[in-house]
Amino acid sequence: MRAPLITSTVSRLLVDLNRSIGHPQLFSVMTRDAPIAVRDEIVKLHYNPYRLRVEECVNRSVSQRQRVIHISAHSFTPALDGKIRHADVGLLYDPERRSEAALCTTWKLSLADCAPALVVRRNYPYEGKDDGLPSYLRTRFADDAYLGIELEINQSIVTAGGQPWKSLRRVLIDSLRLALDRLL
Repeated sequence: MRAPLITSTVSRLLVDLNRSIGHPQLFSVMTRDAPIAVRDEIVKLHYNPYRLRVEECVNRSVSQRQRVIHISAHSFTPALDGKIRHADVGLLYDPERRSEAALCTTWKLSLADCAPALVVRRNYPYEGKDDGLPSYLRTRFADDAYLGIELEINQSIVTAGGQPWKSLRRVLIDSLRLALDRLL
């Protein structure tokens, strides 16, 4: 879509780049009891550079009077605490922000057009206002300049690899284009 792509290969088993400093789940059970010096080094080497790159990219675009649609993509486990999660894709947003709500409503409709078998839910399996990088960026940038959407994909699709994942990737891109065309 000719948009900047900022990625990370750091697993949330090391540090969750979407969580705020101080959040109880910033570090996983594997790293939360590591010495403070080790956790500080993880933040310095992985967390800060990623978050800074995203914020600088958004800031640069907003300062050029461009509207930013930030899609932060994550996966979620198919079951948590013994409860099955009933969705293939979740679109998270702040319902108080009309532009985000409109985009996610339209994107969900576009996904239904492109892949009717997909179970797509809004603000599921998490709330779009929960702690996360888009929530933080909403405090920095106005609603008319910044839209922060979290795209949550069921790990059962991602771990299947091959065709299901490749097909979903294409559907997500095509349906987002369709949603943006409908909105614009």
